Amino acid sequence: MRYIVIGAGAVGGTIGARLFQGGHDVLLIARGAHYDTLHRDGLRLITPESDETLDIPAADGPVPTRDGDVLILATKSQDTVAALSPWPTGLPVVCAQNGVANERMALRRFEHVYGMCVWLPAEHLRPGVVTANGDPYSGMLHVGRYPQGVDELAEQIATDLGKHGLVGRATPEVMRWKYGKLIGNLGNAVEALLGRVDGMGEVVTRARVEAMAVLDTAGIAYATSEEEAEVRGRRVGILPIEGAERGGGSSWQSLARGSGSIEADYLNGEIVLLGRLHGVPTPVNEVLRREADRAAREKLPPASMRLETLRALIDERCAT
Repeated sequence: MRYIVIGAGAVGGTIGARLFQGGHDVLLIARGAHYDTLHRDGLRLITPESDETLDIPAADGPVPTRDGDVLILATKSQDTVAALSPWPTGLPVVCAQNGVANERMALRRFEHVYGMCVWLPAEHLRPGVVTANGDPYSGMLHVGRYPQGVDELAEQIATDLGKHGLVGRATPEVMRWKYGKLIGNLGNAVEALLGRVDGMGEVVTRARVEAMAVLDTAGIAYATSEEEAEVRGRRVGILPIEGAERGGGSSWQSLARGSGSIEADYLNGEIVLLGRLHGVPTPVNEVLRREADRAAREKLPPASMRLETLRALIDERCAT
């Protein structure tokens, strides 16, 4: 079985590297300078215990496929459709992404779709380099059929992930875990806009409380933060790495790279969408989505907004 990792950034690069270290056949798909560096030098994976350069095969687009290939999609949600469109629809697709919309998008074209709930603290800010801060394991990955269920392939993927540096778990309710992760990811926009500042937790809490009200009204099950903490235990702690100060999560990294886009439409925007469908106001998440999109579009750096400004925008929206 060959794992084709589409989007070899922080998450995809770490998953691909750990599968490769576990003895599996891996192909990394990347673009631009990142692909050039991977092709020329290999992938440099920096973790709390090691700094290795791995000679993992890489390509900058679709390649001829074969029986047994599995696509692991690790792009941002806004890139899902374009990233999948060139690939044969008979291949299984694993959506190793934040948010809950990717599996549905994939299922329009691909028959065999799997969700993956990703807890994996990592950064990708330089071509060819991925820093993974998780310890003693780089990440914990729940995988299951979409919309629900576990089959032989899901079990095999979980087993393969667990062979080196990751914890893999097959679960029949992967989307329940992903909705729980979605609630946690609502703070990504706050971190991207403000950086890590005193008082940001209050805004994050308001966004999450709003989201839980929406999900409860919609009748959508989600894992609680207590469940997540119990399952992870101490297996995926975050340790500092000398010479590689951790900046922030995926949305923070999108602004830091000046990518021009951010996944807020599929995180905070998912809550806004569900709120509108079910008649639940979502002013906090609406403002976070709007302002994160604006920051990405204008290519502003992380932490370009003051906490007082964001609070005022939210209060203004709540009052209308």
